[in-house]
Amino acid sequence: MFQEIVAFVLTTSGWVLVSSTLPTDYWKVSSLDGTVITTATYWSNLWKTCVTDSTGVSNCKDFPSMLALDGYIQACRGLMIAAVCLGFFGSVFSLVGMKCTKIGGSDKNKAKIACFAGIVFILSGLCSLSACSLYAHRITSEFFDPMFVAQKYELGAALFIGWSGSILCILGGSVFCFSITGSFSKRHSQTNYVYKGGVSHSHISSYTRGQAKSATERPPAENSSSSKIQHFDKNVYV
Repeated sequence: MFQEIVAFVLTTSGWVLVSSTLPTDYWKVSSLDGTVITTATYWSNLWKTCVTDSTGVSNCKDFPSMLALDGYIQACRGLMIAAVCLGFFGSVFSLVGMKCTKIGGSDKNKAKIACFAGIVFILSGLCSLSACSLYAHRITSEFFDPMFVAQKYELGAALFIGWSGSILCILGGSVFCFSITGSFSKRHSQTNYVYKGGVSHSHISSYTRGQAKSATERPPAENSSSSKIQHFDKNVYV
């Protein structure tokens, strides 16, 4: 149960970070420095591109058409939305499959549901990790390309938040998947223990009946309850 609680905390924290990465502004950042202070800051995310001057005033422009966007932005949008949706369903399944909850049926069914929740969280982390890595690859390739003459950007804070959330989702999902192995191994050991106990008990009882019965058996006393019961008719037992 403690292992599942730790996994739930990790996966939920990772899902929150991944969800907050999607609308975050600073996916890529570029600054134009003057002699003393920064004169303008250019930044962009999956939905718009903006510029902020030294006075703090921002002018933004939304991307006009989804079909007119670059392919990597469309891919990042789809992967991030899929990561958020998978994380939501993974949270629901993990609540049902955890041992500390009262829903989900038997322990075997709850273990299977918890393992499925771990797989969903791993997929969510992989989607978010792929989106952030794809976006970062495009930024770095443009930055180090000497033939690229347009505005060059650097990695923004949103990418690091997305990477952190992805790692937490993958780690927590892995813990959920490993929890089912511990559950089944514990049940298997308990079954073997009961079986061996039954064998040893039958061995002792057979030994007592076969060898030690004559030495330890005593005739019942006259005033004992066993001697009195023998005088009753069979209708008394009915």
